[in-house]
Amino acid sequence: MIVAVTGSGGKLGRATVERLRDHGHEVIGFDLTGPAGPGYTRVDLADYGQVLDALLGVTARHSGVDALVHLAAIPVNGLIPDAATFDNNVTASFHVLHAAYRAGIRRIVTASSITATGFPFEVAPPFLPLDETVSAAYNTYALGKIAEEAISAQLVTWAEGTSITALRFTNVVGPDEYATFERAGEPGYRRDLLGSWIDARDGALAVELALEHAQPGFEVYNVTHPLSGIADPSRVAAERWFPGTPMAADLGEHESLFSARKIVERLGFAPEHDWR
Repeated sequence: MIVAVTGSGGKLGRATVERLRDHGHEVIGFDLTGPAGPGYTRVDLADYGQVLDALLGVTARHSGVDALVHLAAIPVNGLIPDAATFDNNVTASFHVLHAAYRAGIRRIVTASSITATGFPFEVAPPFLPLDETVSAAYNTYALGKIAEEAISAQLVTWAEGTSITALRFTNVVGPDEYATFERAGEPGYRRDLLGSWIDARDGALAVELALEHAQPGFEVYNVTHPLSGIADPSRVAAERWFPGTPMAADLGEHESLFSARKIVERLGFAPEHDWR
């Protein structure tokens, strides 16, 4: 396929572009910065005209794309004022999703987040491991992700055959960031992430699988390593962090408390990297 990737210069974006190209796809990166050449076009996602024009075709770059991967965003609260985080991310996502609709792109994968499920979990989750049925926002970044999922769920019905998959990524760890797991035995380590994590290269694998298995309609998947990023058994950590919260009887010894069960069962997700 010819695939447009927004946010191609980010940690997850770079890994996604590399994986898709390695597996035979032609990739056009859309971002504010990137390497000069046929695989990248500078696009300001705040400008709807630029987004629509870029998806329809760019002279000497492409004449249309088969699929869209939307990863671009202000990645966390605090980099800019809170309301600006929401305004930037939701506006950019609307521009991308609506432009894709106008351009006739019917296979879309978009980045959501663990934050849309209750991060930093000062309010205990209703059950563990936490699955895709739960939505809760406690900051403007998370609120934006919930809004983007709602927009996707509606836009997917506007054109027959459209597939939009929202991937709720947990903390994305680059290949050069594994030193943080030296703290894996600390009692509070990754509590705000339910102990979860995902290597950027395995995040790219999730994107590839979502593209390959796209079906008409809107679908949400958690993207996390099936095994936790902490040293303690998951049940021990859950009882320490969230006493009294119901836990699945079949919870694995080191199973992620941010559930990977759906993506494993439905898409065959099998990460290739483990901090252990």
